[in-house]
Order: sequence, then C-alpha cells, then structure tokens
Amino acid sequence: MIKTNKYSRSLKNLKYIDLFAGIGGFRIALDSFGAKCVFSSEWDKNSQQVYLKNFNEMPHGDITKINEKEIPKHDLLCGGFPCQPFSISGKRKGFDDSRGTLFFDISRIVKFHKPKVLILENVKNILSIDKGKTLEMIRSILENELNYQVSIELLKGNDFGVPQKRERVFFICIHNSLGIKNFKLSKPAFNPKTVNEILEEGNFQELEINRNDIKIDSSKIKKDLFNNYPSKPLRVGTINKGGQGERIYSPKGLGITLSAHGGGAGKKTGAYLINNKVRRLTKRECARMMGFPESFNISENLNQAHTQFGNAVIVNVVQFIIKELIDQNVI
Repeated sequence: MIKTNKYSRSLKNLKYIDLFAGIGGFRIALDSFGAKCVFSSEWDKNSQQVYLKNFNEMPHGDITKINEKEIPKHDLLCGGFPCQPFSISGKRKGFDDSRGTLFFDISRIVKFHKPKVLILENVKNILSIDKGKTLEMIRSILENELNYQVSIELLKGNDFGVPQKRERVFFICIHNSLGIKNFKLSKPAFNPKTVNEILEEGNFQELEINRNDIKIDSSKIKKDLFNNYPSKPLRVGTINKGGQGERIYSPKGLGITLSAHGGGAGKKTGAYLINNKVRRLTKRECARMMGFPESFNISENLNQAHTQFGNAVIVNVVQFIIKELIDQNVI
C-alpha cells in the first residue's frame, strides 16, 4: 500500500459509495485518505462476510434491486463492475441500450446523484469485446448522456509496487461541472518487486503439489542463480502437460496474475518453486500481491480467499489514482 502522509490532503469531507464491493479493495484505498463510505453493495454472501469482518458493515445485496433514490448523496462512486457486452441492435438508443447490463445500474445511480467523480474498473477484455463497440457505448453514455470527462487507462499492477502484471482498465470520470479538462495520470515511480518479497515463512503442506507430476528445468534454475527478473514471470518447470495452471515459476521473478476461476494444479495463484518445493501461494501472500494491509482479515476458507483476491482490485493502483485526483485539484 501507498503510505499516506501529512502531505496528502485529507478527504474527510468526501463521501463515496462502494459498488460491486467484493472484499473492499476500493474502500481500503479511499479510507486511507480519510474519505467516508456512505453506502456499499455486494451480492456474494462469502465476500459480504469478509467485508463485514473488516469494515463493521454488511454491504447491501443485489444492486439491480436497489432504488437509486434510497442511496445516500455522495461525491464519488467507485466499483469494479462485471464485463458484459451490450446488445447493440443498430437502434443505438444509448442509455436505454445498456439495460440488462450491470453498467446500467451504475448509470441510473449516476444519472440521479451526479457525483463529482467516478472510478470504475474492468478487465482488459473490455477494450476489445464486440470489436470495441461495448467500450464505445460506455464512453458515449458517460460523456454524452451523463456529462463526464472520461479518461480510460490500462494499468499494470507491477508498475504500482506489487509483483504481478495484472492488467486492468480504469475509467476515471470527472463531472463537467468541475471544469477540469484533459485529466491524465502521471507516470508511477514505484520500485519493482518480485514474488520473493511477499512470501511468508513456514511449512504449507496443504498448498504443495505432488512431486510425481513435476518437471523442473535445471538449466533455467542455474540461469536464475545469476539474474533477477522483477519485470516478468520466470518459468522454471511444468506440472503434467504444462497447460493452464500447470506451469511452475521462480519467486525471483514477477508473479502471474491471480485468478478467481483458474484451474490446474496451480489454480488461482500459480505454482512456484519455493525452498525446493512446488506450491501455490498462501492467503496472506495473495493479499500482499493485491496491496492489502497486513491487518486485513482474510476468509478462513482457502478456496474462497483465493477466489476473492482473484476478483479484487489492487489497492495501490486505486490509491495512486486518488492521489492524482488530489494533486490535480479534482477532489
């Protein structure tokens, strides 16, 4: 996490809502600047329990069933909304064409409340889905119908002090009433990290992978002894046939992107050769991969924890965006 300090202006008067909240990555980032969450929504019951444990607040459920008039006034709306293609029939009715997608629920809330700023996150695929038509529709609704200046940024986690590439698209939207033109993020200046820097010490037998299925490339291990690879994953072996989730990486390199649904022996976290054993990452290591603080209370269920971090937003990235909004006098 970015350590906020006395030079970072407090946002204690800023109110925000946390949609598609997951386990609270956006909330950790905003709370670190003193902002006040006035409403949260998350439909997944397991994620709700983790959110409750960490923030003493049970998120509201399915956002599609919540009337926008019942949501408190707020200055900022944030959320990592699911990527859904629009059904574009040629009529191009804009806002009405977004019905049936979860983006519509963001739109109707924004249309009613007109928050100053939106920070929305999505997967890289949103740039190309429907040959770019979905992205075009989202931008058009935000700019032309909801009255926002929109900056779309493809950001990589390893540029922000965590050891995984994890490319995600961020929509940073500033209401035109603020008079801010051409907002753009500055270049991040974080020191690169390797997986070694987020590892726990201990014996994690429940995460170890059967040695009978493993093939290690000794030539890559030898090469690894003399080099450091903070900018890319360094593959050193395979499990079974080496398919998805069956590749082994060195912790001296960059980690692979955490996944909520990945399969294979290294499912969701990837497999790493650590202390001469091949294993997946622990729950706490996944939290560190995502920039979550050491004080964060993680789900006791290993599979649920891996899924939740695979779905989460990197805290450092959101903090960087917020700091840029402060520095450029947007909030």
